[in-house]
Amino acid sequence: MKPASNHPSHTDHKAPSGEGKSSAGRELAPGLYVLATPIGNAGDITLRALATLAAADLVLAEDTRVTGKLFSIHGLKQSLSPYNDHNAAEARPRILEKLRQGARIVLVSDAGTPLVSDPGFKLVREAIQEGIVVTALPGPSAALAALTLAALPTDRFLFAGFLPNRAGERVRALEELKNVRASLILFESPQRLATSLAAMRDVLGDRPAAVTRELTKLHEEVRRGPLSELAAHYEKAGPPKGEVTLVIGPPEDVVPDTMAIDAALQAALPFMPVKAAAEMIAALTGAARKSVYDRALELKDVGELKDE
Repeated sequence: MKPASNHPSHTDHKAPSGEGKSSAGRELAPGLYVLATPIGNAGDITLRALATLAAADLVLAEDTRVTGKLFSIHGLKQSLSPYNDHNAAEARPRILEKLRQGARIVLVSDAGTPLVSDPGFKLVREAIQEGIVVTALPGPSAALAALTLAALPTDRFLFAGFLPNRAGERVRALEELKNVRASLILFESPQRLATSLAAMRDVLGDRPAAVTRELTKLHEEVRRGPLSELAAHYEKAGPPKGEVTLVIGPPEDVVPDTMAIDAALQAALPFMPVKAAAEMIAALTGAARKSVYDRALELKDVGELKDE
């Protein structure tokens, strides 16, 4: 995740006493601990996270300045070491060796989890490949916070990370997401927000959406509306300040026109294989590919179509 500044909150929590002890008073087991730090408000850190940090032999952070501020707020004194895109390839073998020797190392995911635009996932992958125990300490997540505030369906959602920078690649990425029957969660830079919202409107249709900004911070803002309205607002207002997370509603259910599908099958099947015809007609009508394929087989079975 990209670093987000932590600001002090009204909290009296202090790091638990007892070096090497967890919040339950047990020794912290050797292994790698992936720990989500707050996405904004420093008070959002969990008691378990504080206890684990206090017991760790080493804490790895993408930006030690950001994590250092959090440590200062909560009275933590543990050793901090940078682990980021600049030094990850060199540092990772040394970290893995410490883990093999039984160290208790915390990997801090700056500004929440999951590990997005962050070299941490490579460390997690290699640690698991070597049989090292990896533990996730759940906590703040901008993606889930935005979904909670968006007032859009939450029963099914897809986190799609960042869209590509280039316009053509961005459109292709959105085309791939167009038929996903779920709410979409994306990160976007403030500078590209208006352009990306307009591209989403053009490719996905004018779906309901929410733009969330500076979540859990002093100037938190959620703006909800159709993609066209949001695109027009940010085109006029200019780039907002702070971290932005977008949530876009799922596509509307399409009621297939069975008569049109049958007519298309009648026209296509004498010249095309069933599978190819079903895929083409499903794409044109928005109907489910399997239902179109099954209907083609039904027509053939009752003799309404002939193989040629």
